[in-house]
Amino acid sequence: MTFKSYPDAFEILPEFQLSKAPLKIDCVIIKKLKDVEISATLASGFRGVNLIEYKSPTDYVSVEDYYKVYGYACLYRAQERVPFKDLSLTFIESRDPQKLLRYLTEEKGFTVAENTPGIYTVTGADLPIQIVNNRKLASKDDVWLRSLYDKLNSHEVQQITEVINRQEQEHRAEDYFNVLYRANRRIFEEVIKMTSTEFIQQTVAHKKLVAEAVAEAEAKAFAKSKAEVLKLLDQGLSVEEIRQRLK
Repeated sequence: MTFKSYPDAFEILPEFQLSKAPLKIDCVIIKKLKDVEISATLASGFRGVNLIEYKSPTDYVSVEDYYKVYGYACLYRAQERVPFKDLSLTFIESRDPQKLLRYLTEEKGFTVAENTPGIYTVTGADLPIQIVNNRKLASKDDVWLRSLYDKLNSHEVQQITEVINRQEQEHRAEDYFNVLYRANRRIFEEVIKMTSTEFIQQTVAHKKLVAEAVAEAEAKAFAKSKAEVLKLLDQGLSVEEIRQRLK
């Protein structure tokens, strides 16, 4: 064996598994019509295939996250046979990414420019990269993205729910609303006392039903996990039906 003479110098791990969970990117946006100009600020740096990684309102993009998702882009390129010139990568967070930007400029030698408030364009890698601080976005078109934050005030909560109702997007926006609710539960509870918006009431009630079902399962020491309870709720079962299933 090549390294037999160096028993203490190396550790060999054959067939090392790089990931325990399936590799997945949060969102892929494919531009179907190449000649159409998109005015949205977020899409200004888009190419044919655009990979989006979103961090929750309480999280941020670390250097490790950057390399992991950049690796996803390389894997996507290899599997789908998409050249780097047709790819872009966007990170979205609710924090100021100065630590990561400093690393990319000082350690990697990349160039960073904030040509639009909150959108940092990184050049120097094999594909264009955007790092977005959604709290700094100024355009009215970015209200959905700007509101993904864990320190919303009552005015912002009312603003985004009014937009949802005005555009009649209640059904499609429920997952989005639940993210906001988890990150801003207290302020949403305050807003619900001051408004009669049916969508808010229904969604908050849904969250309470989820909490009730999970709490009951835990109290009775069922072997079922929270994920299983939530799965049953997603299938449309009522709290009472889930109780019967778990007996």
